[in-house]
Amino acid sequence: MIIPDTNRFEDGSGAGLFILKSKDNIATITNYGARWVSMLVKGKQGMTDVVTGFDTLDGYINSTEAYYGATVGRYANRIANGSFILEGNSYSLAINNPPNHLHGGIKGFHDVIWEVVDVKENYIELAYLSGDMEEGYPGNLSVNVAYHLCGGEMEIRFSAVTDRTTIVNLTNHAYFNLNGQGSGDISNHRLSINADQYTPVDNTSIPTGELADVGNTPFDFRISKRIGEDINQENHQLKTGSGYDHNFVLNKSGDINFAAEATGDESGITLQVYTTEPGLQFYTGNFMAGNNILKGGLKDHCRYAFCLETQHYPDSPNKNTFPSTVLKPGDTYETVSIFRFQ
Repeated sequence: MIIPDTNRFEDGSGAGLFILKSKDNIATITNYGARWVSMLVKGKQGMTDVVTGFDTLDGYINSTEAYYGATVGRYANRIANGSFILEGNSYSLAINNPPNHLHGGIKGFHDVIWEVVDVKENYIELAYLSGDMEEGYPGNLSVNVAYHLCGGEMEIRFSAVTDRTTIVNLTNHAYFNLNGQGSGDISNHRLSINADQYTPVDNTSIPTGELADVGNTPFDFRISKRIGEDINQENHQLKTGSGYDHNFVLNKSGDINFAAEATGDESGITLQVYTTEPGLQFYTGNFMAGNNILKGGLKDHCRYAFCLETQHYPDSPNKNTFPSTVLKPGDTYETVSIFRFQ
């Protein structure tokens, strides 16, 4: 596979492409949206790019799918009706996924140029200052994301501080195809998720507040199975998401926990995910529609990639039984997720 051309990620705006190298792997990151652009991993057919994305900056800017590889915030996932109450004050956010708010709003963290703080051979740190009331969120929020490529592991570390009480829920929105980005349907990938429960959603994809057992449902991935094994079952939750687009409640045993493992059926490449976060959004690319040209001139057809988004639960600001996403002045928001390829 060819590494994207760094010259095609520069347009005078301060955007650029940065190459990270370890002994056996190469990854690329752009500071437009603090995105993970590519990841070259050795499989049965040689070096394979397992992160779905674009060859150019314009590809990301003009994509009908806005979140390929992006750092998503200030709040990843959905907030019901674009509103929440914090310390007695009511806040209104953009309704960009009617009737809800999604992934930080119209111009979220995915659509800004991040400052490059530090670059080494296998490491990059990026920063962004989100101003008070940007996209409707209170507080000046100073955010950092660090990508560290160590062997076949990509560690993604988020941190943030605020000068006013706010809500924060950050994630990386990489789209994976372990057979190679753009290579076809991911339904025959095998997947396990370390979760006994998930959060069912209503007809607008907002969690009902229930923590439901996965047992005897299509959401039981505790033992590895094909992603597509149960995806077409007659099930209201699957119909609501047009497939899997749900948050799983991760089983916790320590500070950083095993979340999921996926294996490409053709490449033999395995991805393991570990995280400090309590949830994992599993999304099967249900709304990819062949409208975008990926790296190498390939198309992004339906279910040509999947996402494993480490996160707090959707709509947590409106669900007081969910783990809190409130950040106060003097406190530091910190999360770590590890994506291990082998």
